[in-house]
Amino acid sequence: MAASRYRRFLKLCEEWPVDETKRGRDLGAYLRQRVAQAFREGENTQYPRPRDTSFSGLSVEEYKLILSTDTLEEFKEMNKGMWKKLQEKFAPRNPEEKQKAWARALSRPRT
Repeated sequence: MAASRYRRFLKLCEEWPVDETKRGRDLGAYLRQRVAQAFREGENTQYPRPRDTSFSGLSVEEYKLILSTDTLEEFKEMNKGMWKKLQEKFAPRNPEEKQKAWARALSRPRT
């Protein structure tokens, strides 16, 4: 991984020439300096990650918690509308109960 990253940085340095008219503030020179500092051993440089986080700043443990099945089920439940929650709460659980509920509803006299 470090070797391919090193080669990509070298390619960037090749494509970004040093501008001698901008001494002390040239981006090309700055890139070369930073690559030399970061990859002191060239392709053999080990590239440890400073932290076990990502762009969001969350740790691996926090991601595992968020992506767990239980947490995802809780999110799904939170996103349901009130009508859907009521339907699920009061709806018959099996087909036999569903038929009985329909029969009761149809046999009621209309007023």
